[in-house]
Amino acid sequence: MVVMLTGLLAGGAGGPALRDSAGELDWSALDARVNRWVRLLRAEGLQVGDTMAVVCGNRRETFEVLLAALHTGVTVVPVNWHLTAPEITYLLSDSASRLVITEPRYAAVVAEAAHSCPAPVRAMVTGEREHAGCTAVEPLLAGLPAAEPAGQVCGSILLYTSGTTGTPKGVRNGLFRVGAPFARVDRLLAYAGRVLGVPARGAVLLVGPWYHSAQVFFALLPLLRGSRLVMHDCFDPESFLAAVAEHRITACHLVPTQFVRLLRLPAAVRAAADVGSLRMVWHGGGPCPVEVKRQMIEWWGPVVVEYYAATEAGVVTLMDADSWLRHPGSVGRAVPPNEIIIVDDDGNPVPAGQAGRVFVHRVGQTFEYHNAPQKTRDAHLRAGVFTYGETGYLDSDGYLYLTGRTGDVVISGGVNIYPAEVQTVLLSHPAVRDAAVTGEPDDEYGERVVAIVEVDSARLAPERGGEVLAAFCRRSLAGFKVPRRWRFVPELPRDGTGKLRQEVLRGLLGTGISGGRS
Repeated sequence: MVVMLTGLLAGGAGGPALRDSAGELDWSALDARVNRWVRLLRAEGLQVGDTMAVVCGNRRETFEVLLAALHTGVTVVPVNWHLTAPEITYLLSDSASRLVITEPRYAAVVAEAAHSCPAPVRAMVTGEREHAGCTAVEPLLAGLPAAEPAGQVCGSILLYTSGTTGTPKGVRNGLFRVGAPFARVDRLLAYAGRVLGVPARGAVLLVGPWYHSAQVFFALLPLLRGSRLVMHDCFDPESFLAAVAEHRITACHLVPTQFVRLLRLPAAVRAAADVGSLRMVWHGGGPCPVEVKRQMIEWWGPVVVEYYAATEAGVVTLMDADSWLRHPGSVGRAVPPNEIIIVDDDGNPVPAGQAGRVFVHRVGQTFEYHNAPQKTRDAHLRAGVFTYGETGYLDSDGYLYLTGRTGDVVISGGVNIYPAEVQTVLLSHPAVRDAAVTGEPDDEYGERVVAIVEVDSARLAPERGGEVLAAFCRRSLAGFKVPRRWRFVPELPRDGTGKLRQEVLRGLLGTGISGGRS
């Protein structure tokens, strides 16, 4: 058996380990499958330190491959399955992947991407049959022994940022390290249980794309602690509630847009939902409107836990529901031994209550951008102290409040305006479902503030939206911060991780229903 499953199987782990839309796999069968995958990766010529990519949905084979790589000394690159062939080619080439695993529905795009790489990349597809020139995996696995493979070596995961504002960056964050002792993984799992509330022998529901850092770690870590992993290919609010009830789900990871969709369900549906099994609902992936968070806590109780993290180095702060109710809008306090440091543009610490650049000191934890040493240096204030690119402030109790991203500023008439501040106010309006704030050129002021808003049309007609929301903003914001132009759209363009797709957002500035100017 593979090392990371040894304790679970010896401890009598039984029942299903993985469940997807096609069926389920128990713990013994999972171990046998992973053993075969380890042998297959080696047979394909992968050695310790090599890299491979996976372009699959939320399915059992995805986690089989991931577990196998983590026992073969191989680095896995999770790939967004929505990408085009040229985008996948970039990731395969940048990561120097030698092998890519996909599933039939993505085989044609992946084959094209692999063939376009300057260095050879072998393409394989799950299932019994070849697709688009990709070699079928199952006949190869069937011919390999299921016995424990010798010489297991810890592998790693190379995550690429979502690239909503530019070319994706590969991040080596050190949570799993090639060649590290497996005892280090045991310590990581113990920490995840003790500090993050990752359940042992529970049931976890994955409804976000596994290729995102939060989704893969909040699925993989519970699995390695003996929790059953139930996977949906995408998020549907009613299907989500049904799965929680059917499988007695104890933990899941959600993003604020999924909270909003759940709250849009009819009151009768929400009242009838059985969510009593939930013990931990982690959420991140963007700012959560205060009223949305409040309603989720009222519905689900104190199980809703917020965190501040990034692909670069994992979770930095935690915020339980009771603390959030006392400090609404905060993303929590630093998890020991982490430290939050707020500095000005010259790198000098600023006092509580003053906004600046948010830096993180993580003891024994660092990261680097793959093939980008200058970006790595730019992200570090000094050794072990780095930034995720956010701005914010600490209150007198040490709670962190985020105000935006470094460089995310509109300069209008020489005055700095931070879009995140305006967005926070807009999201507090009861008729606003989602909002984005940005800047656009202005002949007189250089730039002006623009708001792109999704509203509940039953509560606010888009035709009057600009007038109403501008007046609402003026109650909380200085006049120069109030958006000068408004666009109302049916839905804001967010990717599967909840992040705004900036290139689509820019296109919306010339479309949609105009609500006029303020």
